[in-house]
Amino acid sequence: MEVKKMPSFPEKFLWGASTAAYQVEGAYLEEGKSLSVVDESIAPEYADTSIASDHYHRFKEDVSLMKELGLKAYRFSIAWTRILPNGRGQVNQAGVDFYNELIDELVNNQIEPIVTIYHFDLPVVLQKEYGGFSSRKIIPDFIEYCRVLFELFGDRVNYWLTINEQSNMFLLPYLISFTENSDQSKLKQKYEMNHIMTLAHASAVKLCHELLPNAKIGPALGISPIYPKTCDPKDILAAEKAEELRNTFFLELYCNGRYLPTMQAYMRGNDCLPTIEAGDLTLIKEGKCDFLGINYYDSKTVEHVTEQDRTKELVINKDGQAGTTEKEVVEGVYKGCSNPYLERNDWDWEIDPIGLRVTLNRIYQRYQLPLLITENGVGAIDTLTEEKKIHDTYRSDYLKKHVEQVCFAIVQDGIEIFGFCPWSFIDLVSTTSGFRKRYGFVYVDRTDTALRELTRHRKDSFYWYQGVIRSNGKVL
Repeated sequence: MEVKKMPSFPEKFLWGASTAAYQVEGAYLEEGKSLSVVDESIAPEYADTSIASDHYHRFKEDVSLMKELGLKAYRFSIAWTRILPNGRGQVNQAGVDFYNELIDELVNNQIEPIVTIYHFDLPVVLQKEYGGFSSRKIIPDFIEYCRVLFELFGDRVNYWLTINEQSNMFLLPYLISFTENSDQSKLKQKYEMNHIMTLAHASAVKLCHELLPNAKIGPALGISPIYPKTCDPKDILAAEKAEELRNTFFLELYCNGRYLPTMQAYMRGNDCLPTIEAGDLTLIKEGKCDFLGINYYDSKTVEHVTEQDRTKELVINKDGQAGTTEKEVVEGVYKGCSNPYLERNDWDWEIDPIGLRVTLNRIYQRYQLPLLITENGVGAIDTLTEEKKIHDTYRSDYLKKHVEQVCFAIVQDGIEIFGFCPWSFIDLVSTTSGFRKRYGFVYVDRTDTALRELTRHRKDSFYWYQGVIRSNGKVL
């Protein structure tokens, strides 16, 4: 039974918004910063990360807009390459100064900084030197990077996110860098890198607890609940296996420090079991996180595979031409399909607000850790009118339905959720679609090919979210 009247959220609920360094900052080679692998991965037909939204030079203007919006929290990432341009060693003081000023500006405006330590931006120098996360050499470098951040910014940052979407990095190959000329299959490389990344995460959690005992730290996981296409037991089994492969596998590593027996069997059967050294599992268990960040956009639906179905990687829709996504197939496990009960946006992402509540229930019932919504939003082609307005009611409608489900999860299901940080505060470079695909409450006047003045404009959704925050969710 649904709530008739929307109650308010918890008194100190963190109404926020999110961005990532490489997508918003720009200045990608300024004042000592080096390139990251993601700086080099943006397709040439889209805006690159050299200027992006120019947040690096306009952060005070942007924080002023955050204050006007009413944000209680701002989730952003720190660029490893801006702090340690060589991946380790000499600290870049200009980068330190930028983040000190940004954090001070947030704190002075009563906005809680929530810092993502790693958001896809591995230093190119480390990828070239030893293959990045394909080598255990990255663990001491990552720990050194974390130590620098904790010591420099830990006096003002109370919430830390270790790694953004580790799960998606292994489900979407364009988010990670494979080692060239490796004698391992890509699948084997994926699971080796996943294990090493999990060790890096656990090491960061332990170090944070040691250096900042009053701070909270956890991962930000990209999660999509999996549904069976039908009630055919074959489809239900396929959905169970897909849920293990896409979601539970990572959650169990983070929360319980273990490899699921079913996943061990899958990895052995596909010759992709990672190298687990003495002490690895102990370290993973010791890296117990304080909360979980949840990035939620859509749900997935699967059906059983036949003997004729062969493995096929997901082909994503990059241009907003509806119907161009090609669903993935994992041979012998599941086959992706569409859900006839859900609407889709122009990028073929199925819109499923209730799926967010399903996700929150599944995770909280199993792990009983506090939850923070670290991303949720809808990408769209926004139009700036002659009057400099952006009428994005589709964005407000999408977020309204999802925030309602967060409220139901808190009030009806008893789930501890302490914040909601939709993607994104401001328009930024979409990793796959540039500035064609926009997410922000604030419009940035530029395109992929025309820089223009980068003027900020408040969208209609800006004023909608402002009202939600001001009323603590009562005006939904």
